[in-house]
Amino acid sequence: MKTPAFLKKGDRIAIVAPAGIIKNPTAIYEAKKKAESWGLQVVIGPHVFEKNNHFSGSDAQRLADFQWALDSPDIKAIWCARGGYGSVRIIDDLNFEAFEKNPKWIVGYSDITVFHNYLQSENFTSIHGCMPVNMDFPESGRKQSFESLQKALFGTLKSYSITGSKYNREGETTGVLVGGNLSLLASVSGSKTQVDTTDKIVFIEEIGEYKYHIDRLLRTLKRNGSFEHCNAVIIGGMSQLKRNNPSFGQEIEAIILEAIGAHTYPVLFDFPAGHDHLNKALYFGKKTRLVVTKESAQIHFE
Repeated sequence: MKTPAFLKKGDRIAIVAPAGIIKNPTAIYEAKKKAESWGLQVVIGPHVFEKNNHFSGSDAQRLADFQWALDSPDIKAIWCARGGYGSVRIIDDLNFEAFEKNPKWIVGYSDITVFHNYLQSENFTSIHGCMPVNMDFPESGRKQSFESLQKALFGTLKSYSITGSKYNREGETTGVLVGGNLSLLASVSGSKTQVDTTDKIVFIEEIGEYKYHIDRLLRTLKRNGSFEHCNAVIIGGMSQLKRNNPSFGQEIEAIILEAIGAHTYPVLFDFPAGHDHLNKALYFGKKTRLVVTKESAQIHFE
């Protein structure tokens, strides 16, 4: 895997908005101040605050901002302002030639899974972590989330230790960490950026879906082989689930385990990453060691 250089004080980063409209510009400016407090220089893309119906600017404007950030040699990280929807509309028109010669961190989650998947398919490391719009989140979760992102960017994030779950499947393994938002992983199924999960540790998270729809998304990954030859699965936040009518009849953990199937590799539930207020940063595309018991779990980035 090809890992960008970790940041140092004085480095310049860019905030761009490749997907949904920015409803609260104040959060973006607050995130800029937060990153500046880490010693970074922050540049906001020219079209971040544009409005084009659902999107933060037209496809051409969002593409132009992302391409500018990819091509600029002085930009060391691209911090996506928010997710929502829209990244898939521009991913195939981006040119990554300059990026490949001068890799930089791409940071975000949710719809930004589209970019993570591309980078995983090209063997680049990226960061699944909080975004500028998350400055709206309550301070308790926000503080820890942004602290973990700072550590990830500066190269001091080494490991996590969390409380276990009775649903965990115990075990220990290593593998490159891949994945992202469940809806986006399913949406790229069969495309050139579908993630190869062979010998990988797969992370998934989701928000605001009915259980039947989560089951359908999981079955898509099952059918395309995502759970067949991987080394482990990590389940992040399954947030704000909608109530089925009639009842789906299973807890979310049971739905997930049934879709994964009777494999013997570890399965970790309730890792605090995703759309919840506590969203710990993860290195995608980095070799990772996972130790899972019913009582606790550890993730070590090697």
